[in-house]
Amino acid sequence: MNILFTGATGLIGQAFIKRYANHHQFYVVSRSAKKVMEAFNDLVQAGRVTHVDIASLTDLNKFDAVINLAGEPIVDKRWSAKQKQRICHSRWDITQQLVDLCHASTQPPAHFLSGSAIGVYGRQSADTLINETFTKFHEEFSRDICQQWEDIASQAASESTRVCLLRTGVVLSANGGALGKMRLPFSLGLGGPVSSGQQIMSWIHIDDMVAGIAHVLDTDTIQGPVNFTAPKPVSNKTFSQSYAKSLGRPCIFTVPKLSLRVLMGESADLLLYGQKVLPDVLSASGYQFQFEDVDVAFAALAQK
Repeated sequence: MNILFTGATGLIGQAFIKRYANHHQFYVVSRSAKKVMEAFNDLVQAGRVTHVDIASLTDLNKFDAVINLAGEPIVDKRWSAKQKQRICHSRWDITQQLVDLCHASTQPPAHFLSGSAIGVYGRQSADTLINETFTKFHEEFSRDICQQWEDIASQAASESTRVCLLRTGVVLSANGGALGKMRLPFSLGLGGPVSSGQQIMSWIHIDDMVAGIAHVLDTDTIQGPVNFTAPKPVSNKTFSQSYAKSLGRPCIFTVPKLSLRVLMGESADLLLYGQKVLPDVLSASGYQFQFEDVDVAFAALAQK
């Protein structure tokens, strides 16, 4: 397929393109050709990855699929009013551009896969099971971001184009993401659960994230929301203990709620609350997870 890809230089985008570079032709949307070259130098040289300026596009006729993962990292900075706007519009604006280009196409892409997150459900109690049909949302900033993002992407749907919304959990990777921020304190034996540790963490190994996207891309019967989480979510305490164990370090400290609030402000809610999310659409469509157990997932990452 010819795939137009936004957010390609991020954790998931790089992993996906590098794994499937021999299967598809990738056109990477970025404001920086240098950044694309730094991420995909060999693939650019081999002609498998091409940099694209979205402003140069008038339609999407040449593309078989769009994978839209662009967005400002949500936890890198405190949520000032300005940062909240940056987080939102880095997702909403480019998605609207892609939707408009779809509508301008005489032969629009058959597949439009757009990013989202399990934050769309809002905070939930630890005993509430959540699949893609769940509707008892908790209204808060993380939900607002994702809901608007999904609403815009859904406008690309037509008889010619199916839209899938990738509701992603905590992605486990040896190359960054959540573990990139956790690695130093846990490696020093200073890591531990956040507050009570009872909040649920719905996680997914990077290999399942990447293979799952490929599965959705190849499965025409899938459309709408798709939860990208492992089938066995765990408490923050279990998650922390498992990560520490994989590093051969103790897990004896606790991060106090107040300290986290002082450090992160409102964005601390992302760590203080959680959701017990199940990947029912992926499982029902025949996707076989490589990593269902968090201990196995961490052990595999420790070998990399």
